[in-house]
Amino acid sequence: MSPPCHTSALLLVFMALAVAGAEQSEERSCDVVGDESSESQMERALLKKLEPLSHMRFNVTVEKGKTENYIYHFRVCREVDSTSHDFGGLVQTDRQNRKTTVIGRINETQVFNGSDWIMLIYKGGDSYGRHCSGEKRRAVIMISCKRGVTASSFSIISEEREKEQECFYLFEMDSSVACPPENSHLSVGSILLITFVSLIAVYIIGGFLYQRLIVGAKGMEQIPHFAFWQDLGNLVADGCDFVCRSKPRNAPAAYRGVGDDQLGEESEERDDHLLPM
Repeated sequence: MSPPCHTSALLLVFMALAVAGAEQSEERSCDVVGDESSESQMERALLKKLEPLSHMRFNVTVEKGKTENYIYHFRVCREVDSTSHDFGGLVQTDRQNRKTTVIGRINETQVFNGSDWIMLIYKGGDSYGRHCSGEKRRAVIMISCKRGVTASSFSIISEEREKEQECFYLFEMDSSVACPPENSHLSVGSILLITFVSLIAVYIIGGFLYQRLIVGAKGMEQIPHFAFWQDLGNLVADGCDFVCRSKPRNAPAAYRGVGDDQLGEESEERDDHLLPM
């Protein structure tokens, strides 16, 4: 084989290995039960909402006497062990013999929500032995709203295995992804008031700068539309005087003033007797 052909073959091998490695490293996510076409917009939206938790791993240890000592491993819409390719989203490990049991698989997922919680269900786990008529295990994870916390308090609540059917493991955890959007605390009136005050501030500051820098006004003339506001003030004062006057406008005055016609000039002779002789 010529050197150029040998180099090309090596490049093709490296590219194939890179593509294979990329496919293996890409983790599989939740697949809702049923055909893809039957998935509702709500289910897709909830799975999208849970994406921030997909890179996290959760573990909880349960010990009941000497017979039951387990560790439960959980991931949100990802496989606990991607190398095993078993779709296990919640896996139980027996600490005594290291045996693993898949409680629920991400390729059989159900998801729904309420006002402040999200319920994630993994079905299709390994079959029960002597319990629940040998049906497949199922994990139910209740994710409750807790603002300011990405995820915490993962724990197991109970295992219902005394029934003939519909047995399940119940887990819970807290996360802010289950919280509803925070509503604005400002009322419509507050928003309108803030807008009005902002416009007034822009009008006063902008008008002041225009009058001072462009027109070259000084003193009170720097106030925008000063003549208008001055006249408006006088009109308001007149209006208040008209509305708030307690007496009729045609009522006679309580006193009579002294007119100029009553202030006649007196003769200087009236004071002559006061002068010294």
